[in-house]
This record gives sequence, structure tokens and C-alpha cells, in this order.
Amino acid sequence: MSTIITQRQFPNYRKYEMELAGRPLTLEVGKLAELANAAVMVGYGDTRVLVCATASARPRDGIDFFPLSVDFEEKLYSVGRIPGSFNRREGRPGEKGVLTSRVIDRPIRPLFPHDFRNDVSIMATVMSVDHDCSPEICGLIGASAALAISDIPWHGPVGALKVGLVDGRLVLNPTSEERKVSDLDVTVVSTDSKVVMIEAGANEVDNDTMFKAIQLAHEENQKQVQLINKMVSEIGKAKFDYPHADFDEDLFEKIVSATMEDAKAAMDTDDKNVRETRWNALIEKWHELFLDEYPEMDKYLDEITYKFQKKIVKAWLLEGHRVDGRQKNEIRPLGSEVGILPRAHGSGLFTRGQTQVLSVVTLDTLSANQKLDTIWEETEKRYMHHYNFPGYSVGEAKPARSPGRREIGHGALAERALLPVIPDVETFPYAIRVVSEVVSSNGSTSQGSICGSTLALMDAGVPIKAPVAGISCGLIQDDDGGFTTFIDIQGVEDFHGEMDFKVAGTKKGITAIQMDLKNDGLTMEIIKNALEITYDGRCQILDQIMIPAIAEPRKEVSRYAPKMITMHIDPDKIRDVIGKGGSVIQKIVADTGAKIDINDDGSIFIAGIDATSCDAAKKCIDDIVFVPEIGALYYGRVVRLMTFGAFVELAPGKDGLVHISKLADHRIEKVEDACKIGDMMWVKVTDIDEKGRVNLSHKDAVREIKAKEAKGERIR
Repeated sequence: MSTIITQRQFPNYRKYEMELAGRPLTLEVGKLAELANAAVMVGYGDTRVLVCATASARPRDGIDFFPLSVDFEEKLYSVGRIPGSFNRREGRPGEKGVLTSRVIDRPIRPLFPHDFRNDVSIMATVMSVDHDCSPEICGLIGASAALAISDIPWHGPVGALKVGLVDGRLVLNPTSEERKVSDLDVTVVSTDSKVVMIEAGANEVDNDTMFKAIQLAHEENQKQVQLINKMVSEIGKAKFDYPHADFDEDLFEKIVSATMEDAKAAMDTDDKNVRETRWNALIEKWHELFLDEYPEMDKYLDEITYKFQKKIVKAWLLEGHRVDGRQKNEIRPLGSEVGILPRAHGSGLFTRGQTQVLSVVTLDTLSANQKLDTIWEETEKRYMHHYNFPGYSVGEAKPARSPGRREIGHGALAERALLPVIPDVETFPYAIRVVSEVVSSNGSTSQGSICGSTLALMDAGVPIKAPVAGISCGLIQDDDGGFTTFIDIQGVEDFHGEMDFKVAGTKKGITAIQMDLKNDGLTMEIIKNALEITYDGRCQILDQIMIPAIAEPRKEVSRYAPKMITMHIDPDKIRDVIGKGGSVIQKIVADTGAKIDINDDGSIFIAGIDATSCDAAKKCIDDIVFVPEIGALYYGRVVRLMTFGAFVELAPGKDGLVHISKLADHRIEKVEDACKIGDMMWVKVTDIDEKGRVNLSHKDAVREIKAKEAKGERIR
């Protein structure tokens, strides 16, 4: 009996198309990953990203949060490369993969039902990369489309777009070449009416330009929203019913009624520790009042605390009252110090209320640049910023672990904020690493790390173009659509507020934005207001706190930092400097103690513990690559005498011949009559033949020197 084979059919296959920023965007469903709740293959140019949305059938027990996971998988086959790891396969996600996962997570999370506790997984797998068409945007669009057409409860869809600024012109989804010269990289995610996510890096872009870019992206995003809505109407599944998270509203109302004044008194302080102590005492009072009637009340305590505190904070903010008694436009007490750590290359401590960040700078040679093995075009990173958030910073007793997604994200935000002011490698040929240690946290640590790192960079002698400060803006809205924004949110306001709008920049313009939301989005009015108040806030921080601490970068790097010399040679001479098997450069390093990095373009970076070792290494390289110039004067040593002339060393290993007829301005019988070995003499290069042999003249040199001296010129 022969084997029976049938052709697999895909009756549910659909393909939806539109043009996005002049390039074709396609959304294909019904062929791949049929067992997921929904799967969409997003095509943009030649970029392909498969996005799958999956939800568990039942909620997870014993949790008071929504268990959403978003993974952005960077497959190196998408760019035709084999991973460089020992196992030659992809491992844990790189920094860019983590950041992209966060960018996808932030706009979709607030649009799930607040009482939904089923596990939801969004998996975006990058399968093909066209660097002109962002895989990040494809992942965002794919997540929106997959959730919208799935049976998972979700209040989308959203559209996503990048905007660049090239030669003063706003460009939608800029190409690879446009991104290289763009002064702006802002990602905007929108629903049909509001903006739900903003992530930006910029070269000191002004508020008006940034606002126009956000507005333009929001308008363009509506085309994607319309396309996805069309998909939902044609192939969308009905949303499944789910068990709503258990919460005892009757108990909550009784607690609020019985202890509202006590709760307000507990909350009304600027000290986080005092607030927590008071609240713990209040919980004991709840037990006394209600534990007999509600023996299982402890399982609701976290959510009762959250709802109760939010109720108080929201009411106060709408009245113009803040938890710590500040005005809406008032920043907590600030402090700036530099030079905290004597042996570090640079250090800065920035304090804002109970938030403290100590940033530390390390300078090294360019060989310390971070090598990157990713799907993106960037292959190495010269400026690195790392952020650490230990448990003690919030009073928690927990062991140190490797950085999580939050730590990676906050470090990247500070890095993006400061990168526009970092000097180029020609001006400052160092690899730069900044570590921000959060030693105390009560809100806005990411912005504190930006301020502290500016101080540390200036203390290290890094000639940054301008100091950068960061500040956050919060939001509370009433039931009628009115809103209140307030500057410098502390922890409790961040936790219970609706927005954390972080903006960093110089006095000239914005360098970075990150917006986190807990509501269904922002109107353009709110965004414009947030940009305005954060600009004023950061200017005040710079003028009144940071610049008085250190007005400009130090003129010299720390005596504990390596000293650096930059030089450039003919690329054809690189092999001479390196030598066979690296023998020449290894000897220079051994003899001088300097570290030497050589680029393919002939740029050489020499680093040493002091200027002497750098100068010695530079002289060795100068001698190796020395090429005499015809007509130039040199002062050299006589190293060899022949019957027909004398050989004069111009540089180690480089000599030329002074013919006997060129040794003096009169006839001599023997070379020894004019010079002996070891004599120093001026010579002029008269000719270099096709074999590279150098002909010199002593009498022509003497004649030229006398003529210059007669004119009062100094001969060196």
C-alpha cells in the first residue's frame, strides 16, 4: 500500500496591506503558529517579524498583578550571521532586545482590563531584517494586530511610527542613511484618539519641533489603527470571558469609611519611612476592627492599600495638595557634589529629596569599547551607561542579582540622554563607562542618574558639549476629563499617578524622553503641557544646583586615568608598525609601557600611565613611519663613512647619502676631512630615487640656514 499524501491548505489565510512612510506594510495571518491565540507575520520592506499572542486558559492564583510577558527575539539569521558565542546560538536577549521588549510592553499593558490575571505572552521573533525598515516598529504593529484579532481581552488597537529630523525636515520611519544624519529618533504609539507611548532620543531638539513630531506620528498612526480595525471586523475572534480578580468591595468601603482620617494622616509626610511605619500601624487597626468579620481579609490587604492610597493621592492632587506638602511646580530639595571618590576617574552625587544617585566615570583606551553581536547596524559602543538598583535603596533586605529589565532600561535612558553631548573620538579618544549607583530611592532615580552622570563626566574632565539634567512630570485626571500635571514625582505619586513623563536635555533642547502610563493615553494638550513644565524644571536644576557645583568640565583628566595621544599614519604603514606576528608593536609596548590601538584608517591611539610613556611610544611610531621630504632640512648623525661619501641617519633605521661633493662648499680629497662617525650635521634632502634611496647635501643645508639666519629666522 502506498503512502497517502495530501497538500496542506490554509483556508484562513489573509493578507492585509497598506503603505507606511512610502514602503509596503503587510500583515499576514492564518498560515503560521495556528495554535497561538493569534499570530501575525509583519512585513515591512524586506523586514519580517512573526508576532504571536498567547493567553493561559485560567488566571494565575494568588497574584495581585497582571502577568504579561513580552519577548523580542533577535535571530542573527535575520541578518545572515552566525552567533559569535561558544555554542553558536542565540542566548539571553541583548540590551537592544530588552529595550524593544519594554517599548512593546509599555503601550499595550494599560489597555488590558485592570482585573485580568491570566498569563499573556507576546513573542516577537525577528526573522529577516531590512535596515531601512525598523523591526521594532514591526514588533509593535504586530503585537497590536495579534491582540486585536485574538480572543484575548484587550482595548486596542494601536499604531506605531518613528519620526526623524533630517536637515530640519520631519521624516517618517527614516531609512538607515537618514538615521545616521537625523537629529531626532522618536517612537510614538497611539490609539484612535490618544498617545499611549513616547520614547525619544534627540540632539538638543526644541520643544516645538518635538511636539510637531509627536503630533505628526499620532496622525499617521491612525492609518494603521484603521487597517487593524478592518482586520478585526473581518477575522477578529470574540473576546473570551475571564474570572475577574477577586476583591471584597464591601470590606474596602468599610475600611475607607472607618479610617479615612487616619489614612490621610499616615500619608501626609515627605518621609517615605515615616509613611510606611504609619501605614503599617493603620493595617493593625484594620485587623482590630474587621478581622473577626472578615477572617480572609489579609489576602486583600495589598490591593486595599493600593486603592486606598490612590484614592487619597488623587483627591489631594486634584485639590492642588501633594503628599509631601509641595506646590505642583515645586521640586524636592536638591543637592550636587563632585569628586566624591578619590581614586575614581570622576564621580558625582545628585540628591533630590530622598532619592540619591552616585554616578562614577571610568576612562579607558578604545580597545575597551563594547563589541556588539546583534541584528542592528551598530557593531560597538564607546560610551556605556549602567544603572544599579540595590535592595537597600528602598529599604528591602534582598541579595544582589544581575540587572533586570528595569535596570537595563533606566541605564539605556540615561545613556541616550547623555550621548548627544559626549565628545567625538577625535576630540576625546577614550572609551567611557558611567555607572549610576542608586543609593536611595523615592522616585525619579532614572532622572537622578542623568544629573549625577553629568556631574561625574565633568569631574572626570570629559569635555561634554553642555550639561544635561532630567526631570519627570506626573498626571492626575478627574472624571470630567480635566487634568492636573505636577513636576518631580516621588515614589508614591508615581505608584498612584497616571503618568511618568520623563524628559532630559540641555538648556538648548531635549536629548531624551520616556513616557510611562497607567491610563488609556494622553491628549496633545497634556503632552504640550508636560514638555513646557519639564523644560522650566531642568533649566532651574542646571542653573541653581548643578552648574554651581561644577561650572565646566575639568581641564585635565584624573591623574589616575590613562593619558592619551592621538596620531594618524598612512594606512600602508600599519604593517610596519605592527611587524611580523605583532613583533614590532609588542616591543614598543614592552619598552614604553603604553597601550596602543590602531584603526584600519591609520588612526593610532596611544595610552599610558603618564605623558612620558605616551611620548616615548609616539616617537617609536614616528621613527618607523618616517618618510623624508625632498627639500626639507634634517639634523642627523653620521653613522657610516665610505670613499664616495657619508651616510647620515635621519631617523632610526632611516639614513641617506651625502656624496663627497656635497659635504663642503669646496673640494675635499677625503670624506674624513669633512666629518667623522658620530658627528651631527644639518643636511637637506635633494632627491629620493625610485628605490627609495635618499640623497642628501650638507653644503646646500648650510647655505639655506645662513640665508634664513640673515633674515632673522630661527632654525630648529
